[in-house]
Amino acid sequence: MQSHKAVFLDRDGTIGGGKTVQYPGEFILFPYTLKCIHFLKQAGFFVFTFTNQPGIERGEAQLGMFEKELASFGFDALYICPHKPETGCTCRKPGTGLLEQAAKDYQLNWDECFVIGDRWSDMVAGNRMGCHCILVRTGAGMEALREYRHKWMEIEPDYIANNLEDAVQWILEQD
Repeated sequence: MQSHKAVFLDRDGTIGGGKTVQYPGEFILFPYTLKCIHFLKQAGFFVFTFTNQPGIERGEAQLGMFEKELASFGFDALYICPHKPETGCTCRKPGTGLLEQAAKDYQLNWDECFVIGDRWSDMVAGNRMGCHCILVRTGAGMEALREYRHKWMEIEPDYIANNLEDAVQWILEQD
């Protein structure tokens, strides 16, 4: 069976928005995001989003709103955790449930998979699955490096990027 390569993109602070969650209708993509998704697909990667969205469980937003928004950006698949931290699910990052589901859906080769995110939880989830991890300095990226570094001290990101565009350029150079 053939295994595939993929890039997992966090939502808030990575592909758009900022440090806090902005619900669909308020969320604004960074100007280079759609181009980045296109370039990754041209290079043969599946491009997925994986995101924690606890506002769904709190009743502040609906799953369908996120699915409609994210699908419009051209992702190959959407992996969304709708749970609050205290729910204790396995899909909420830094848990690996979203990544594990993607592996079942797409027969992924973790050696050829990348996680791009702005939070420590993105780095931990990706590292647990053996992905290459790229921290972007946008969104909460600088906080992940400074204030939350103790939560992922044992992990060194493969690359620290200024933004998604920088991260994608780095991936394409490795590929």
